[in-house]
Amino acid sequence: MDYTFDKDILDGLTAPKKHLSSKYFYDDAGSRIFQEIMHMQSYYLTDSEFEILSLQAKQIVDALEFNVPFNIIEFGAGDGFKTFKLLEYLEQNNIAFHYIPIDISKEAIDMLTEKLKERLPNVSIKPKIGDYFKMLKELKQDTTPSLLLFLGSNIGNYSYDEATELLQLFNNNMKPKDKLLIGIDLKKNPITIHNAYFDKDGITKRFNLNLLLRINRELEADFKIDDFDFYCHYNPTNGEVKSYIVSLKKQQVYLKKLDKMISFNQNELIWTELSKKYNLTDIEDLATKTGYSVATNFLDCKHYFTDSLWVK
Repeated sequence: MDYTFDKDILDGLTAPKKHLSSKYFYDDAGSRIFQEIMHMQSYYLTDSEFEILSLQAKQIVDALEFNVPFNIIEFGAGDGFKTFKLLEYLEQNNIAFHYIPIDISKEAIDMLTEKLKERLPNVSIKPKIGDYFKMLKELKQDTTPSLLLFLGSNIGNYSYDEATELLQLFNNNMKPKDKLLIGIDLKKNPITIHNAYFDKDGITKRFNLNLLLRINRELEADFKIDDFDFYCHYNPTNGEVKSYIVSLKKQQVYLKKLDKMISFNQNELIWTELSKKYNLTDIEDLATKTGYSVATNFLDCKHYFTDSLWVK
């Protein structure tokens, strides 16, 4: 049992306003459900970023201005679906690089490695499994220039303070002139955003409730999934989507491994996720505050999304 998981779950469920960290969504089952989310028609983020990396790979690589070989270090690599287009461009143009994907899911990394070796057999791949905070320190010792990839709007899952802390941590573990390509979802029609996170097929609901199943499994809890529901809300003023698990009745859940009984009121909320949206001015401010300059914002044709290239 992971002591951090154990402590975070207990702290979150005993807080005055219950909350659970979205980083715990991504066990193997959660990673599989997230693949389904990425293929939903209403979930525009995947297609938007795929378009950028497919059609603007040359512009992105040209903007790096790196000597070869260089490292591409990807945090939360998942299945590598979008990154593949960038790697393919580099291989087809005989540009030497090492690809270092990092993910907390061993299953995701194994699948990614297998798929890449099949489709791009000549790519130098050095996968790592674990928390990227721990991996960064090891990688800083390498003098090879590095492009860090933090794609898929992952930064949106952090509050402003957490995002600045994370980006400063990245910066502290980068060499001067290293670059960061960061996927950021942009503010747009609120209906478009709402439909992406509150899908009619209930896939996002399954994704959230899977976290309760994980707690059942790892902490020997007795959450009854049918007694909980899912809700999310987008606030266009501050750009925040907030997701919640809702207790449908007054009930108690026992966490056997921790010998702890948790009480829920009817309609009580457990906050599970933040998905923050930015505009281009916000992005400029965030980069400057955390020790970067923005080289270029690569946008999809609808201007729904940007892969923003930052220089340390």
